[in-house]
Amino acid sequence: MDGFKHQSFFQDIKSREVHGYRVKRRPYISHESCNFNQIGAVAVDHDGFTPPPMALAFCKTGKNSHIVAVTDEGGYLSLFNTRVPFPSSSTHLQNAEKAKVLEWVAHDNAIFDVCWIKEDTNILTASGDQSIKVWDAQGKQCVRALMGHTGSVKSICPHPTNHDIVVSGSRDGSFALWDLRCPDSCSENCCILSIATVHEAHISPCQRRTRRGKASSVSITSILYLKDELSIASAGAVDSVIKFWDTRNLKCPVVQACPHPDVSAQKAPRYHGVSSLSQDLNGAFISASCMDSRIYLYNVLQAEKGPVKTFKGCKIESFFVKSAISPDASHILSGSSDGNAYVWQVNKPLEDPIMLKGHDGEVTALDWCTSETGKVATSSDDFTVRFWNIHNSCYSNIRSPSSIRRRVTALSSMQRRKLFSDEKPASIKNGSAGCDSNLACHQDLPDPITVPEMSTPVSKKRKPLPSFEPQENFEKTPEASKRSPSSVLNPPSSLRKTIRDYFLVTPPSGLHSK
Repeated sequence: MDGFKHQSFFQDIKSREVHGYRVKRRPYISHESCNFNQIGAVAVDHDGFTPPPMALAFCKTGKNSHIVAVTDEGGYLSLFNTRVPFPSSSTHLQNAEKAKVLEWVAHDNAIFDVCWIKEDTNILTASGDQSIKVWDAQGKQCVRALMGHTGSVKSICPHPTNHDIVVSGSRDGSFALWDLRCPDSCSENCCILSIATVHEAHISPCQRRTRRGKASSVSITSILYLKDELSIASAGAVDSVIKFWDTRNLKCPVVQACPHPDVSAQKAPRYHGVSSLSQDLNGAFISASCMDSRIYLYNVLQAEKGPVKTFKGCKIESFFVKSAISPDASHILSGSSDGNAYVWQVNKPLEDPIMLKGHDGEVTALDWCTSETGKVATSSDDFTVRFWNIHNSCYSNIRSPSSIRRRVTALSSMQRRKLFSDEKPASIKNGSAGCDSNLACHQDLPDPITVPEMSTPVSKKRKPLPSFEPQENFEKTPEASKRSPSSVLNPPSSLRKTIRDYFLVTPPSGLHSK
């Protein structure tokens, strides 16, 4: 850095101490100090055909974070550049022509969900034609088609680290797991079948088994692959229950969470469906937008205890209204049926939310930009997609130094002796081959002094442990022994932990330990 000021060795050590320097914390949104600026708006238009947008998603990598994918009811998939200037004198249609990067017809029906995978090289789309397609984002080519659902596919989510694994939820009441590495079942259409399917995942307890209701009564509205890489969270239209599943054993859910876990069955609580689920970047929290016009925030490790916070102020009157928690879990963004979008601070759930005005119809799909802090996108039934940004004075775009941890290796005893000897500072740099090149060598060293050698007494030294040779006694599953692509879903139980391991196991009523 040009403005770096050299300091003494001891001052440098003092500056590295815990709380040795003040760090400007990442500020929260406040009603008094900031507002939301609308960057611009684009119209969803295809040569005069204007279908309402259904889903949108920002790219996940930093270099492409300004690109947003938008799907609509007509089956189109459009990519927009949100960094182009949006003059106030331009119309939404002119902005769309300027910001549009690519566009093509991806399905013959509405596309309900979209997400980026594999370093933004591929796009997943879930459609009402009961299929999921994997697209080459550059070539606009379909490289995979996932077939097997008997209803509209409402939600999709990739594995957090292995994007070849995908989970999907459908209106037929089932969710399915897919492995993109599996061979094609039909070579002409690049179709593959699911590797696991759970039917009737969300059935109302009041519904008779002999008479099945309509598809909407058992529909899975949202699905999430959790950050522990083994658990799945699902929600449906029949009630406000969130079910957590272990991919190694999908016979029954591991844990169930609902907004009112203490309500007894005699009170006959009213059931409200869940329109969407979202999780933060670390996977510590899950937000659920419920049809009772409330958004519930759950701690993943204690989900069975009910929501830790509740947010209200919006109107959720259809399952198209979504909500999303910010990547850093500090804010929640939600659409609304009243034509506005709302933003809450997670640490202040009782305060009135900030209102984003500008849409003329029900605000449905939305998303946070993971790399450009404060940028969000909202879509509406007014056939537009709007981009917003929080003012820089109240929401810093620079990460706090406290959130970036760098491993620093301490100097060896020989290097410390050289540091206080009468040798030149340049010799330290030449002799410390293992030092970090980013660390500057300081020239202002104190006068040569004699440092007494200090060592640990022999009686206090730690005795070395007896040597042993590690043995591989890990158990292997049948899938792993065959090196099947689906073996990632069935790792040995001794190696992996799931969300189930973090919940307290309570004995059934009537059983007591002796």
